Amino acid sequence: MTLTELANPTRFLSLAGRLLPWLAGATALLLTVGLVLAMLAPDDYQQGATVKIMFVHVPNAWLAMFVWGVMSLASLGTLVWRHPLADVAAKTAAPIGAAFAFLALLTGSLWGRPMWGTYWEWDARLTSMLILFLMYLGLIALWRAVEDPSRAARAAAVLTLVGAINLPIIKFSVDWWNTLHQPASVMRMSGPALDKAFLSPLLVMAVGFSLLFLTLHVAAMRNEILRRRVRTLQMMQASRAEAA
Repeated sequence: MTLTELANPTRFLSLAGRLLPWLAGATALLLTVGLVLAMLAPDDYQQGATVKIMFVHVPNAWLAMFVWGVMSLASLGTLVWRHPLADVAAKTAAPIGAAFAFLALLTGSLWGRPMWGTYWEWDARLTSMLILFLMYLGLIALWRAVEDPSRAARAAAVLTLVGAINLPIIKFSVDWWNTLHQPASVMRMSGPALDKAFLSPLLVMAVGFSLLFLTLHVAAMRNEILRRRVRTLQMMQASRAEAA
């Protein structure tokens, strides 16, 4: 099935219905395996058992940025290609991305307290991630505030593309500025710096959380398509009632 065929909401609903049980099962399996591996991972010689917060914090931080990237591509689909499902994809991804950003901030604070002696520090990485979270909330509010779906879609698409400027700032903030946050230890040109005992659980958890996003996103898109169909039917009935 091509992307053009998926532009048909009915075909997307059919595919979503078939995929969701498999996605949910794979998500549950990988997250379970990842959590078991995380619990079996050794304590760090400096951070002790606190290092295991990494297995939840890092995937959430990655996905908070990844979801905004997905929304940016969907925004291009809205503004350039007028893809029928582009706005649906962006709108339904925003609350999920906001949840990932919130969890990244929360777990980062819990990790930072024993390591840095404080729950929060206004350094570049933490501040730029907070800005990302606030941008998610702003987009969600925008979609709710504008009643006309087409106007809301265009305004949200523009704001999403402008907000994408923050993604490289988050990524490279630890390289551009002197921050408390540790530099990249997985996605590096020279290869991961993490020991395999920590890297393997982290990657499994990252894939598990990625599948969790995919599962939630497909389910949310399906619900949004059905909600819009119900809204259209209600408007048609109201128009007929007025005409009568």
